[in-house]
Amino acid sequence: MKIKYYPIISLINGRKRDTLADQFLDEIRAELGWELEAVDQIEDLKDEELRFIFVMSGGSESGFLKIYDQISDKPCYILSTLHGNSLAASMEILSYLKQNGKKGEILHGDGKTVARKLKALAQANEGLKKMRGARFGVIGNPSDWLIASMANETALKDKLGITLVHIPMEELEEEVFKNTYEPTHWTEELLSKGYDGKEVEKALYIYGGFRRLVDKYHLHGVTVRCFDLLTSVFSTGCLGLAILNADGIYGGCEGDVPSLISMAILGDVTGKPVFLCNPSRINTDKGEMVFAHCTLPLNMPYEYSLTTHMESGIGVAIAGSLKEGDMTIFKANNDLSRYFVMKGEILDNLREPSLCRSQIKVKLEDYSYFTSDPINNHHLVCLGDEVDGVKEFFNLI
Repeated sequence: MKIKYYPIISLINGRKRDTLADQFLDEIRAELGWELEAVDQIEDLKDEELRFIFVMSGGSESGFLKIYDQISDKPCYILSTLHGNSLAASMEILSYLKQNGKKGEILHGDGKTVARKLKALAQANEGLKKMRGARFGVIGNPSDWLIASMANETALKDKLGITLVHIPMEELEEEVFKNTYEPTHWTEELLSKGYDGKEVEKALYIYGGFRRLVDKYHLHGVTVRCFDLLTSVFSTGCLGLAILNADGIYGGCEGDVPSLISMAILGDVTGKPVFLCNPSRINTDKGEMVFAHCTLPLNMPYEYSLTTHMESGIGVAIAGSLKEGDMTIFKANNDLSRYFVMKGEILDNLREPSLCRSQIKVKLEDYSYFTSDPINNHHLVCLGDEVDGVKEFFNLI
C-alpha cells in the first residue's frame, strides 16, 4: 500500500530540519512496511480520500494557507515531527481547520506511534471504499428470536449507500433443489474429509444456491433465515456460509442484518476472515468468556472437522480451532450510531456438546458491556488486534 503526503516547511529553515524530517519518515516506513510518497503538487492529492500534510517545521502555517482551498473538502491529517516546532505549527493549522468547520487531526509521536495511526486510517479508508454502495442480500425474514436485531435500511443507505436486496426463502429453495454447485478447492477439501458423503453433498447444494443468488444480485454479502432450511431441505446452511466467507463474500446467519453489516465492516477494514458467533458463557471468577457458532470461514481455523448442527443434530457444521493469541470482538447497531470493539485473547478451543460446534474461550479486559448494555446477540471476531482500524472507520462515516 502507498500513502501520499504533501510536505510544507518554513522558508527560513535549513537542511538540518530536512535531515530530521527524513529520519522521522524512515522510522515510520520501517514500522509501517508501506511506501510513503511525497507529492510535488498539492493537486496530486485530489483523488486521495485522506489528505496527509507533513509539517516539517515551525512557521509552516502560511504555506498551509496557500493549499487550504485545495485540501479542505476532505479530512486533513497533519504529520508532525518531534523537532523544530513542528507540533506548534501543526496545532495552529488544526485550529484553523476546526474554526472553519473542517475535519482534521494531528499525528504526532515517534515513528511507531505515527505508523500505527497511519495504518489504522488507511485500513479504515479501504474498508469504507468497499462498503460504500455495497449490496447485501436478505434471504427470508430474521429468525423469530431476533426481536432486537431489525435492519435500519434508511440509515444504512444514508451513511454508506448500502442497498438491502430482499429475497424470498422460496427463491433460495428453488436454487437448492437444482442439486448442483460449481466445484472449488473448498468443496473438494470438504468432500475429502471423510464425513457422511450424502450430507456433505446436500449441504453443498445449499452452497450452490447461495452462490447463484450472490452472482444474480451482485451481492457483497448475504444473510439467511437458515433454520427454515431444516424443514424444507433437511439440512443447514452452515457449510455454504463457511465457503462464502472463505471466498470473501460475507455470509451471516438467521437473517440478522446488523450482524451481517458488522461482519462486512470488520472484514473490509482488516482484510481478515470474520467469525460470527454467539456469546455463550461468562465465567466472572476466572475472567473468561466463551463464543460459539456452527459455522466460520473455512480459511480462518488452523484445523477443522465436520459434524452436525448443534440445535437440530442434522446437516453439516464446522468445528474449527482458532489460533490462540490476540483477537478483536466487534458489533455495530442497526443504524451505525453505536458500536462496541475490544481487544481480547483467545485462550483455548473447546468441544462442548451443549454449545455450537466452533467454540473459543477468550479473555477480555471488561465484561460489563455484555451484561449491562449489549448490542444484540451475535458478535464478530477476527484474529489480531484490529481495534484502531475499526475506531477510525466510525470516525470517517
